[in-house]
Amino acid sequence: MARQQFQYDESGGTFYYFILSFLALVLIPTTIYSWPRKKKEDPEKLKQECQCSDCLKKKTILASADPYRALKSVLVKAILVLGWILLIFLTYRVSQFDYEMASFDPFEILKIEPTSSMAEIKKAYRKLSVVLHPDKETGDEKAFMMLTKAYQALTDEVAKANYEKYGNPDGPGAMSFGIALPSWIVEKENSVLVLGLYALVFMIALPSVVGMWWYRSIRYSGDKVLLNTSHMYFHFILKTPHMLLKRALMVLAASLEFDKRHNSQVIERQSDNEEVPALIRQLPNLNEKCKEHPLCRMYSIKTRAILHAHLSRIPLNLETLEKDRQFIVKKCPYLVQEMVSCVHQIVMLAYARRAPRLPSIETIENCMKMSPMIIQALWEFKSPLLQLPHITEDHLYFMNKKRHIKNLQQFAQLSSEESRHLLKSLPDFEYENVMKVLGQMPLVDFSIRCEVIDDENTNVVTAGAIVTVTVTLIRQDMKTLFGNSKVPQKQSIKDDEERAEEQEGDGVGVGAAPIKKQAPWSKMRKGKGGKGGKKPGSNQKRKPNPPKNAAASGNTDTQEQSKLNSEADSDADGSDLDEKDSVSGSEDENDKQTKNISSLTVDDDDEEWEKLQAKLNKREKFEGKSRISHTVHCPFFPEEKQEYWWTYICDRKSRTLLTAPYYVTNLVEREEIQLKFTAPRWPGVYTFTVCLRSDSYLGMDQQQELKLDVQKAPAPPTEHPQWDLSESEPEHNDQQESLSDYPTDTSDEEENSE
Repeated sequence: MARQQFQYDESGGTFYYFILSFLALVLIPTTIYSWPRKKKEDPEKLKQECQCSDCLKKKTILASADPYRALKSVLVKAILVLGWILLIFLTYRVSQFDYEMASFDPFEILKIEPTSSMAEIKKAYRKLSVVLHPDKETGDEKAFMMLTKAYQALTDEVAKANYEKYGNPDGPGAMSFGIALPSWIVEKENSVLVLGLYALVFMIALPSVVGMWWYRSIRYSGDKVLLNTSHMYFHFILKTPHMLLKRALMVLAASLEFDKRHNSQVIERQSDNEEVPALIRQLPNLNEKCKEHPLCRMYSIKTRAILHAHLSRIPLNLETLEKDRQFIVKKCPYLVQEMVSCVHQIVMLAYARRAPRLPSIETIENCMKMSPMIIQALWEFKSPLLQLPHITEDHLYFMNKKRHIKNLQQFAQLSSEESRHLLKSLPDFEYENVMKVLGQMPLVDFSIRCEVIDDENTNVVTAGAIVTVTVTLIRQDMKTLFGNSKVPQKQSIKDDEERAEEQEGDGVGVGAAPIKKQAPWSKMRKGKGGKGGKKPGSNQKRKPNPPKNAAASGNTDTQEQSKLNSEADSDADGSDLDEKDSVSGSEDENDKQTKNISSLTVDDDDEEWEKLQAKLNKREKFEGKSRISHTVHCPFFPEEKQEYWWTYICDRKSRTLLTAPYYVTNLVEREEIQLKFTAPRWPGVYTFTVCLRSDSYLGMDQQQELKLDVQKAPAPPTEHPQWDLSESEPEHNDQQESLSDYPTDTSDEEENSE
């Protein structure tokens, strides 16, 4: 086999192939995904949009957010068109190369018929050679070479045999490999230029680009939040485990995203020295004299003042502070979500005894409250009706004077005549706009289901079992409530003061049982009550007490003890007739059960298979979670916002978080979320709270009480033929196991009665 030689492309043919392939691979997908497309505006969608003045200003802000959009669109189109023109030209050139190499026909070159005689062939050759000879004025060297080769293929015996056998008068062609680069690249005169270009691209430009990208990426977390900001959140949460809403807002304003040294997008103006102090004088309770670092820095005070002005809906200078407000408010939803994540991580570290103090549930809830406040530009204590367009404080005063309306659901349930009478000061256009926006707001049906999936009996919660709470969210528009006063009010999340005033109602859960409300006068102070009040000793430790009400607590130890006592009494009496009746009754029941086993096994298998398929579908659904739900009406938020929700489980009595807050971002019509936590270690009736919070609207929060009747865990088997336990088990410390993680309902009742 002859040695293969690699040669550089002298004619440029292989280079055209390389450029054509590379350009096609880049140009086709780029055109599909990057060709500018004009959005088609749906007239029906335009009719459903709010037409208030604030929403119209927001549309103007969104349109002016990218002033070079039209220019970018034209440039992208021009580049793509030039790329396709180049692709067509290269395709034509390559097709010409193929035609010249594959279309060798001696009769066509000599312009004669295939049945021509030798004399006619020679005559045609002489005639064309006079015209195409390179020495002539009309000569063409390439055409003359093809003419000579065609003449030899028809007159020379060897060339004629090669042409008939191989299609080429020169015989079989040897395989050659070419490099799709021109030869001037390896010429000695151009070596310095080529090496310099190589060093510039691969040793300077490429490492610089990768280094800049890496330096920027390592500064941010997965949610595009600076890592230094996350560290600051950890510091203040550990420092203040019970963080109030006002302090949470101060910590949010101190985020390093608003500092010029950490974010080059921040603009500092000379006019801030005059406008910011004037704004601070208008805002009460700003706490600008705080000495904590970085809460005392100028960027933090400025951001805090702008956020307070945003929540109070104070108009700002359009050329200076208004632009800063838009920049700050845009970043707040990501920062709030990061704060919620930091609180949850510290809670998990505290449970693992790796954090000094456990943050209270109020800390994470106050962080969540900031999101709808900032998006709707309202303080928490303001009426949720102010989220509607054209509604002001004057309208609320008149509405409360006529009818006391607390939330949006109550207003939606009014008849059209009542709602129009309450808003009679508004013209028809504004009233229709109010009802249009109200009708598009969310109405979420919030339900829970509790089970223990891994156990045989999924409806019984045992101590230490993993409890799975399935939260079902069904979203509807608020317009389904128009004029319907029969729909009950949703149970909203109550603050500490409201929870102290009201007793807990009936809950939903496994083994749930109603608990009687105590009268206010029945509550006694510890150690200071009536006669016989005893103060607990300092060394005395609290032990779990069995529930007093056996009917309320389900299958408890007292119930079992009473059954055993009754059985013992019946045995002592020696009633033979009762024993015979019980034996015969048990035999009949056993016969019925054996008859039904065959019919139940098939149904049980089908149910298990359906549950397994449902779990697999949920996993596939969660893997590709979308972030598109419904557009939020938020005229004071300078971007389009989608409806997102938090759902979690907490213990209000111990003020702790039990599960990680699940961030629901794809609630379009119906969603199911599974929250898992470990049941308490000791039997008893426990009351937990399942919460649902909106990150976009005020007054949309809901909660449901979850009552768990925790049973005693069955004793594990200690003997089995396949087990060989030679070592003795370590003794348990009864004093440590007697301490429960969560307070029970019965223990609270006993404390109040002491």
